[in-house]
Amino acid sequence: MELFVIRHGQSANNLLGDLDDVSKVRKRDKDPPLTDIGERQAEMVAKFLAAGRHLESAERTADRPYFDHLYCSPMLRSLQTVKPIAREMGITPEVWIDIHEVGGIYLDHGEGQGVLGYPGQTRQQIMDRFPGYILPEEFGEAGWWGRDKEEVHSSQGRAIGVANTLRDRAREHHRIGAVSHGGFINYLLKAIGFHLPNPGLRYEHYNTSITRLDFHPEDVVTIRHTNRVAHLNEDVIT
Repeated sequence: MELFVIRHGQSANNLLGDLDDVSKVRKRDKDPPLTDIGERQAEMVAKFLAAGRHLESAERTADRPYFDHLYCSPMLRSLQTVKPIAREMGITPEVWIDIHEVGGIYLDHGEGQGVLGYPGQTRQQIMDRFPGYILPEEFGEAGWWGRDKEEVHSSQGRAIGVANTLRDRAREHHRIGAVSHGGFINYLLKAIGFHLPNPGLRYEHYNTSITRLDFHPEDVVTIRHTNRVAHLNEDVIT
């Protein structure tokens, strides 16, 4: 099984940069949309993937699709990023809740209220805005998150769970695309390599970068490349 992990396009929160600055923390959006640059990045990566340029030339054959499955997280920036990819590749995206960003849906309100979790989008809201997306059965009308900020150990445990699911699918002769988030991709790669928690190691990813891993039936994973942005012009690498 071949996995292509794509970070979402630039979001409004990405523009804030260093969140050690209290004034920037207060401007943070709990579920930020893509910026204009983020939308351009998403279009660029969509055309790149639809042309099969994420594959080696010998792998672009007429008898096998460039992606068999296309997943995204339920966060708005991921739902938006996957939209042009799905359109250009002619594939229906599926929401995979467990590949959402570290922390979940929350805001830090400072000394007054502290850190509060929020519901996230409901099933109906996503269906209205992104018709045709495949949503899991457990995705209800109260919002997909609806709890406190996720603790680091829970995020890492979730990454281990996703890594194990991918290992279980190693025998599938499939190509999988997954639009996820920088923090979670970092944990996922460390989970796949059995490097968690290891705070001294970090896998960095630009917006809409592509990382490829090949899962083999003999429980071997080959990391083919990480953080590739060949599809982006220099002025939109963020």
